[in-house]
Amino acid sequence: MLAFKPEEQLQLVEREEIDDEEDLFEAIDKLISHGINAGDVKKLQDAGIYTCNGLMMHTKKNLTGIKGLSEAKVEKICEAAEKIVNFGYITGSDALLKRKAVVKITTGSQALDELLGGGIETSAITEAFGEFRSGKTQLAHTLCVSTQLPTSMKGGNGKVAYIDTEGTFRPDRVVPIAERFGMDAGAVLDNIIYARAYTYEHQYNLLLGLAAKMAEEPFRLLIVDSVIALFRVDFTGRGELADRQQKLAQMLSRLIKIAEEFNVAVYMTNQVIADPGGGVFISDPKKPAGGHVLAHAATIRLMFRKGKGEQRVCKVFDAPNLPESEAISFSYYISFSITDSSVVESSLTKEHIFQITAGGIADAKD
Repeated sequence: MLAFKPEEQLQLVEREEIDDEEDLFEAIDKLISHGINAGDVKKLQDAGIYTCNGLMMHTKKNLTGIKGLSEAKVEKICEAAEKIVNFGYITGSDALLKRKAVVKITTGSQALDELLGGGIETSAITEAFGEFRSGKTQLAHTLCVSTQLPTSMKGGNGKVAYIDTEGTFRPDRVVPIAERFGMDAGAVLDNIIYARAYTYEHQYNLLLGLAAKMAEEPFRLLIVDSVIALFRVDFTGRGELADRQQKLAQMLSRLIKIAEEFNVAVYMTNQVIADPGGGVFISDPKKPAGGHVLAHAATIRLMFRKGKGEQRVCKVFDAPNLPESEAISFSYYISFSITDSSVVESSLTKEHIFQITAGGIADAKD
């Protein structure tokens, strides 16, 4: 279990005090100094676009759909934005330097952190799927607290946005987790903004409204629990499947843009469905809901399942920094437990453990 000193209290650094944050995005207001009318900038903000980086992530077709913006105006706005931010080619060395801005947030379990290469990372989408009571929401609650830890304590030193589609967020659950990390529960809860979504449209609109908050305050984590629930309710039957997947793709695209625009970690939970083609050797075959659309959107996919008692097992299902054959065929498992004070690692069974090192697969150390 990770050790934290109780006397170390939460201290969020103000955005203007963080030098590195200035390089992450350019405020949309800078367009005014490049000849764009202040009224047109206000129209962009009303549409949920608060940074030049975010502006460049929209198609001109979408921008002309904003009331009051003609094709000529959109063309001029895009030209001005291109002078402010570089969305062209960069060298691999520059890309490596850019990766240094990525923050890895502890899960509360050292074993789980090691599995993830340090924790839940920013500028990426981490998806956790599994049956009910497999630990997905418990990890979400733990991340609500650990994200607010200083970076020196493997935290993100930032605020948390939580979109709840299933009504499972419990602020009273956050209290003992905060106490475990030696943090003031009241301050922790004040740094979490929460919204309950009831339809897929409501869910998408909540994402649009986040840009204004993230442009002004130091957010480091966005949780969507769960990403698929409302889509499965609002769209029924095969006749609406294509429309559902298109709307789901649009929402996932928005999540990716938020992650990269503001350097926040996106943690989303997903449900599972029965997989009749799962094979005769699997007693209860299941696969994540959402199909290929969701599979391609997630940067890192984690499969959670129940273990003995309060133990849970996590498997890296897919990740860009692990070869596919190693991540799936070799089945790198980590067990962890859910306690009154959230997610902690449990004893690891030797036969289930090996290491993924810089040189590839290696025997686990004692």
